[in-house]
Amino acid sequence: MTPTVIEKKKHTYEDYLKTPEDERYELIGGDLLMTPAPIPKHQKISRELEFEILKLVKANDLGEVFDAPCDVYLDDENIVQPDILFISKERLNIIGEKNIQGAPDLVIEIISESTAYRDFVQKKRLYARFGVKEYWIVLPVEESIELYILKDSTYTLHKTYGKDEILESPAMKDLKIVLKNIF
Repeated sequence: MTPTVIEKKKHTYEDYLKTPEDERYELIGGDLLMTPAPIPKHQKISRELEFEILKLVKANDLGEVFDAPCDVYLDDENIVQPDILFISKERLNIIGEKNIQGAPDLVIEIISESTAYRDFVQKKRLYARFGVKEYWIVLPVEESIELYILKDSTYTLHKTYGKDEILESPAMKDLKIVLKNIF
């Protein structure tokens, strides 16, 4: 018996635009993926990180900070909604009317049970491929942040910061975050 081959449809930005507005989706490699609402701890960490980054960005006129849900259009088969993203002043031209059109300078993803594989593997590859200079993976259970730097189209782990440390960003000069205030 010959196995049946089922053709899997590759979705595009056009398909993505047809998703229900009251639900969050991402498009990765043409796969349309639903993103469940984050839990309160995730939202608290996101709020605290964004607040610290935003203080520095506003005080020094460094660019713009956005949080989810905000579409980042990388190409017709890759549209993501990072938890937090930063775009430097020199690259503000990628901010479009409906979405961010290109790779942010910094992307932060906060791991949840349902998105761990997506954030650790799929998005990490995707962000490297499209040139996100710095990628943070926040681990709420471990109360730590893995900070990756883009080198030769792949990420290198710069440092893993624990709850009792002060995170310093290579991409954002002068950014120092006391992590015990975040977790």
